[in-house]
Amino acid sequence: MVTATAPTHVVGDQPRPAPLLRKLRRNPTLVGGACFLLVMLVAALGAPWFGAIDPEELNPIDRLRGPSLSHWFGTDMLGRDLYSRTVYGSRISLLVGLCVAALSLTVGLAIGLLSGYLRHVDTVVMRIMDGLMAIPAILLAIALMALMNASAQNVIIALTIPEIPRVVRLVRALVLSLREQAFVEASRAVGAGMWRVLLRHITPNTIAPLIVQGTYICASAVIFEAYLSFLGAGTPPNIPSWGNIMAEGRTYVQIAFWIILFPGLFLALTVLAINLLGDGLRDTLDPKLARRM
Repeated sequence: MVTATAPTHVVGDQPRPAPLLRKLRRNPTLVGGACFLLVMLVAALGAPWFGAIDPEELNPIDRLRGPSLSHWFGTDMLGRDLYSRTVYGSRISLLVGLCVAALSLTVGLAIGLLSGYLRHVDTVVMRIMDGLMAIPAILLAIALMALMNASAQNVIIALTIPEIPRVVRLVRALVLSLREQAFVEASRAVGAGMWRVLLRHITPNTIAPLIVQGTYICASAVIFEAYLSFLGAGTPPNIPSWGNIMAEGRTYVQIAFWIILFPGLFLALTVLAINLLGDGLRDTLDPKLARRM
């Protein structure tokens, strides 16, 4: 007797999307922020191939010209092409943002691990961090820049120092909760040393929150770099940055508003994209939020 078997595939069934694709569909903010940042990175690195000319080339006869086919964003008071200066200025802002985020996360992670794991170190370290956090970040950065020469490297240092205490407090809180977990106790019970416990068991559990925190640090560093440059305490005036361009054009804002409009627009969109990326990463990496989505 021949028995009929159930078909293995139902007609009309569609293959389920991959888990990664499904997560991306649920987080359009992550995709949107990442795509715009990718466009900015490509434009910054490939500026000469996207119609940008020398941002310092002077052409006084074309000064204060509005946007046109020859000058897409217009010209400034010295006849320099504003499109080229805006595109090249993105290099400084993105460089400062990424470097400040990387340095503050690295130093803050190291200090936070030791502070959260060693009780006798915690009191001293946290009082120092509380003292740094008591000073507004922008004021501390201005004070540090007043003691150093204007350069991109010094701007990175001045913006990294105020961000370190925030990373330290985040890592310390994570370590305080993780060091009491069963897997850490078991590791210590079998004779694992402090550094093995920190690097093998605790540090991997701090990566996801640090990635999200790094996006917010990058966004604030981009804004603070523009603040410092606008106030004349950031990068040198001969280096095009969004803050320098807006500082030079504020005198002519009533007759040539585009000098401030385009750098300010790019600054706002870049910070928005970084924040969208951070929100999307938070929703993706947080399992509690992921289950509710």
